[in-house]
Amino acid sequence: MSAPDAIVHGLPLPELVAVPEGAAQVSPLIPGSARLEDIAPDSLDTAVLLAPPGTVERRYVLALALKALKPGGRLTVLAPKDKGGTRLAKELRSLSCAITEEAKRHHRICSVTRPADPAGLDEAIQAGRPRHIDNLGLCTQPGIFSWDRLDPGTALLLRHLPALSGKGADLGCGLGILSRAVLHSEKVKSLAMIDIDRRAIEMARRNVGEACASAHWADLRGAEPALTGLDFVVTNPPFHDGGAEDQALGKAFISRAAAALRNGGTLHLVANAHLPYEAPLRAAFKTVNLTVTEGGYKLFEARK
Repeated sequence: MSAPDAIVHGLPLPELVAVPEGAAQVSPLIPGSARLEDIAPDSLDTAVLLAPPGTVERRYVLALALKALKPGGRLTVLAPKDKGGTRLAKELRSLSCAITEEAKRHHRICSVTRPADPAGLDEAIQAGRPRHIDNLGLCTQPGIFSWDRLDPGTALLLRHLPALSGKGADLGCGLGILSRAVLHSEKVKSLAMIDIDRRAIEMARRNVGEACASAHWADLRGAEPALTGLDFVVTNPPFHDGGAEDQALGKAFISRAAAALRNGGTLHLVANAHLPYEAPLRAAFKTVNLTVTEGGYKLFEARK
């Protein structure tokens, strides 16, 4: 593949901004995308970014894009007003950029010509890079779900997870915290770790070193990776897509788990207490037990 002249980060609405034809997708949340970190410095003519909502992650992406642009190259950045849009102009000015700004359909849209010598790029990139943090004892990166703390739902599942055996999968594996616990059992023969976030998969590979574990960057709403004949599945499924609650995500995880498990295989799922997963679980599994309710979460064990 030849080096791109233009990149796009995320899926900005076409009525808000024009994306150059053939622009390389660089979002870590779209499987198969290029890595923004790998784009050569001073190589791009154009970058269009739907900015991430997290401050550290957003500044990291802005700095990487500015570094990749040629001097005089064009950067267009947009974000919903309530997800970082109101701060875009200030953040770009802190990187020595002169901007033009407009508001449209609850978004702020900033346009920039890359200056010859933007300031603060290295600091923003360093702040957003992968790192090891002591409170988790894991490699992680800003922008990954629960990147700097143990999610309470995952903690509940960890406390009640039985010793597992055979072939299994961790759907939405994140940093690999559940996978590490699963692999404490010597009876586990193989474990597929799957996540839609490339950064999570990169960190899970670092955090889970067992040879029987494989990592897959994939959207579980699609067909990949192929999973069949599993003995167990563990999951703390997401229920937000782009910041908005989407209960269909959890239902998709339940469907994939049911399709992947052998008859008699078991799903261990934790969810926020308000999420109505009982009906799809009972539709897909022979037996469903609510084993624990605690701290606003509920834990299910479902057998196919």
